[in-house]
Order: sequence, then C-alpha cells, then structure tokens
Amino acid sequence: MPSVQSASPVPPASKPEPSSAVWAMLVCLLTGFALSQAFRTVTSIIADGLRSDFGLSAQSLGSFAGLFALSFGVAQLIMGIGMDIYGLRRTVLMTFPLSIAGAVLSAMAPSYSWLMLGQLLIGIGCSPAFLASTMFIARHFPADKFAYMSGIGLGLGGLGLLFTGTPMAWLVQHMGWRAGFALLAVLSVLSWLLIFFKVHEPEIASDSQPKPGFIEALQGFGSLLLLPHTWGIVLLGMVSYASFLTVRGLWLSPMLMDRYQFSLVTTGNVALASSIISLFVPSMFGRLDPGPALRRQRIARFALLMAATFVGLALVHHPVWSVVLLLVMSTLSGYGTLIYADVRSSYPPATTGRALSIFTMAMFLGAALMQWLSGIVAGIAERQGSDIYQAVMLMVASMLGMGVLAYRVIKPSPLLQKVMH
Repeated sequence: MPSVQSASPVPPASKPEPSSAVWAMLVCLLTGFALSQAFRTVTSIIADGLRSDFGLSAQSLGSFAGLFALSFGVAQLIMGIGMDIYGLRRTVLMTFPLSIAGAVLSAMAPSYSWLMLGQLLIGIGCSPAFLASTMFIARHFPADKFAYMSGIGLGLGGLGLLFTGTPMAWLVQHMGWRAGFALLAVLSVLSWLLIFFKVHEPEIASDSQPKPGFIEALQGFGSLLLLPHTWGIVLLGMVSYASFLTVRGLWLSPMLMDRYQFSLVTTGNVALASSIISLFVPSMFGRLDPGPALRRQRIARFALLMAATFVGLALVHHPVWSVVLLLVMSTLSGYGTLIYADVRSSYPPATTGRALSIFTMAMFLGAALMQWLSGIVAGIAERQGSDIYQAVMLMVASMLGMGVLAYRVIKPSPLLQKVMH
C-alpha cells in the first residue's frame, strides 16, 4: 500500500508524468506491500503444520488467520492519522519493524498463544504498507490513471502471493513452518532498509499546508462516515477482498488436501498459479475501467460472478473443476481495482486520502470477520459431521451477495454525483 497527508488535496490530473525516481520509490514501497501479502496468505500453506504441532481445530485456525486482518484493519485509522501528521515515509519506517518482531516471535513460538501474539504484531507492522503505496500513487500519478496504476501496484504486491505458493510449500515441507516465518523476517528487514535508504518523496504544493492535530485528523475521518454512500462502499469493501483472502489465504490448501488428498507441494502449485493470475488481473481490470458512469454497475456484476464461483466451489466435488474454479476466483478478484477507483471518484479531492484509508480499514476488518466466521462455521460443520468446506464456501458467497445488495442500494446522492463528475 516521503510525507503523505491523507487529508490534504490530491493534485490535479494535469500533473506531469512521474520521473524514474518516483517510479523507483513506488517499487520500494511495494516491497512492503508484497510482504504483507505473503504474511496474510501464509496460513494456507502452514495450516497442516500448525494443526500437527499445536492440535488446532478448524475454528482456532480461522481465528489465527483472522487476527492478522483484524489487527491490520483496526490499525488503518491510526496509520491514516499518522500519515496526516508525520508523513508516509516516517509512518512506514516506525511501524514495519513490528512485523519483523512478530515474524521472529512466530518462528520461535512455543505455543498457540505466542503464535497469536506474533500475528498481532505482524498485522500492525504491515498495516501502513498498502495505504502508503496507494497514497503515493494518488499524489504523484495523474488522476485519470489511478485505476490502472493501482492495478499495477496490486499486481506487483502480488509477488508476495507467489512466495506463499510453491516456494513456501517446498520450504515448509523440507524445513518446517517455522522456517517460513524466519525467512519472512529476513525479507522484511531487507524491505525496511530499502525504504529507509531509497524513499524520499518529492515535495508538492500541499506539503506547505499546516499539519492537522490528532483530534482534527480524527474528526476528518468521522465526517466521511456521516455520508450515507460511505456505508454502501464500506459494506461491499468488507466482503470483496475478504472473500478472496478467506479462500486463498486460509482454506485453499486444507480443502484440496482433505477433499482430494493433494500433497502440500501440489496445493502450493495451485496457490502459485492463483498468485500468478493475481499479478496481472488488477491492471487488466484497471484498463477496462468504464469510468464513473458505468463503474458501479460493473463492480456489482463482477462481485455477483465471484459469489457464483464460491457456490460452485461448495457444490462441485471434482479435483479438476475445483482447481478451475479457484483460478476463476483469482481472475475475478481483480475487480477490486475498480472499487478503489470508485472510492477515488466518490469524494472531493480534499478527502481522498481519508476515504482510501477508511476503505482499506473496511477491507481488512471484513477479512478478519469473514475468516473468524469461517472458522466458526467450519467448526460447527465439523462437529455435525458435515462437509466443512461446503459450509464455508456457501457462507462466503452469501456474505458477498449481501455486500453487493448494500452497495447497490446505498448510493451517492445525485447531487454529489453531479458535483464529482
């Protein structure tokens, strides 16, 4: 996901094309986002090892995976305020070391409780990564390229997903799940050093504006929550990315191993294929952005197709078709780029940063909620002797459907749409 003031105006679309130095700084920031992607999806690969070492139930596994998203999401508000007051670079550099500490603690965790503490630290440490990248794009790239550039950012961040495919599966199979956390800790140190030495954001006109105080910045976030259409965006945001993350980051590997007896490396190969797709689809959806007039309708249709895919995963019990549906899910996940573009165009420029921060917070609180609920649903199904993966997939599909309904019903007022467009 330099100093970025999320409450300050985003420069107009007429700004010049960014220099190579700006591109290089964006790539450095995206290394942190890529690692956050790796941390949030590693559970799927290490799940079997955690169940063996700590005797975790399906519900405990869901709680473990959900804690990253919960801590990540709750911290978004503080990160947004921190970027208002202290700037983007300083906020990232002060926070990211927590993810390093959390990864080291997880690698050495003697019990489930210590493992949960490690997840908590990792989630907070990674929390500014994507917001920082998004705000950097909003500040230094033309507004009419925001959807496309956000797609590129999501794609490059998806390199972290590649790591938690076959490479992580091979490492875990040969050296154990603790080695996975140890390697992620080392990579996080390298990312922090890269940001420290290479990221020095060029100043823009709004940098001369006085920095808000904590209370002023907090009130700025509250004002957006008073707008009704914010809740339509928030409710879809809570289930859109969460639906993909709940399957890719938690249940993909256990489902394939339990249903079809896939090996860990084979499930890693499926996760890798899913991740490769996720590298390219965000920018593809960004290029296909129809603009504000048709964007909301298109978002709703893609989200419903995503829900139908989860229904298919629930009802289809064939290894080939299940893998195909997982790859379809990965392809459709790129529509999230359009939601970010909708957030960007649904508020005045002066509130863009706050709106992006609220939406990012909603995404990860939603991911925490969905992963936690999926663990509860799986636990209930397990105790009743039912197919836990069918129950989880139907739950995900229904939550996504409810999010789409809220998004379509709670719209920006016609007057606001006229002012914005």
